[in-house]
Amino acid sequence: MTADLTPDRPALRSWLPGFVALAAIWGSSFLFIKVGVAELHPLHLTLYRVAAGALTLLVVLAVLRDRLPRDARVWGHLAVIAAFGVALPFTLFGYGEQRVESMLAGIWNATTPLVVLPLAVLLFRTERLSVRGAVGLALGFAGVMVVLGVWQGVGGAHFIGQVMCFGAAACYGLAIPYQKKFIAGSSLSGLSLSAAQLVVATVQLAIVAPIVAGPPPLPTTLSPRVLAAVLALGALGTGLAFVIHLRNIRIVGASTASTVTYLIPVFAVLIGVVVLDERLTWHQPVGALIVLLGVAVSQGLIGRRRRRAAPGVGTPTVPVVEPAAR
Repeated sequence: MTADLTPDRPALRSWLPGFVALAAIWGSSFLFIKVGVAELHPLHLTLYRVAAGALTLLVVLAVLRDRLPRDARVWGHLAVIAAFGVALPFTLFGYGEQRVESMLAGIWNATTPLVVLPLAVLLFRTERLSVRGAVGLALGFAGVMVVLGVWQGVGGAHFIGQVMCFGAAACYGLAIPYQKKFIAGSSLSGLSLSAAQLVVATVQLAIVAPIVAGPPPLPTTLSPRVLAAVLALGALGTGLAFVIHLRNIRIVGASTASTVTYLIPVFAVLIGVVVLDERLTWHQPVGALIVLLGVAVSQGLIGRRRRRAAPGVGTPTVPVVEPAAR
């Protein structure tokens, strides 16, 4: 989490291409998950993608001559963040996409900020619930009900898959305020913390996956299609995307960079329709729009006057970032 400091009106061409590319990369992650779980157990898919992402960020770390954390306390907090911000949500999205369309998983990912706010207020006490926040939560809850189509009744594999995807978003909602409370004051770079987070998650998954799902298959036994999906999820969705995200934050500030959340479901839906020939019923995109409206209201992006940073204020530091991959 970072301070809301934004450089004075940077040129669109300096950040917009990277912003759109980031939304496309994270939006396409749900396609790659769908492809991956066709052959891999969700835990094995998560293990491989996290390991690929960790390796990518470690290479970037070495190139930039940055270093991993050395404080045992930081590593302890990162173990919690790795579990709830990486291992669990990635796996839940995998289980969910065995039952629902990839673009529906992308829609559920957009509910993350609605989970962050009540947890930050009630559990971590890092935020206060304003009238604006309460209205946003109410809108978001209504949107969730519309996405689910509760008037049609609930149950079955499709409903369970949606609940799993929402559970993944809820995991992000727990990890983000936890980071803000316990890691935000760290002097380490976001790159260092995220690389360490993925290393810890890889260790956690390497222990749990064989117990739950059996030994993971050798990468050489995977089809080229699935192997490409795994590499795309790890190297692109975690490694390259994180570097782009950090660049966007440096150029336009954390608040503007975080609005990429609104584009991710758009790309997820477009890619699902074009590549996988998926179809949504009318209430799912309508519900998604209501959810995004609720997120915008709760975050103050509607009806708020933006404050310009004082002259001379430097680029914001990035001690903690949101989960780097979707």
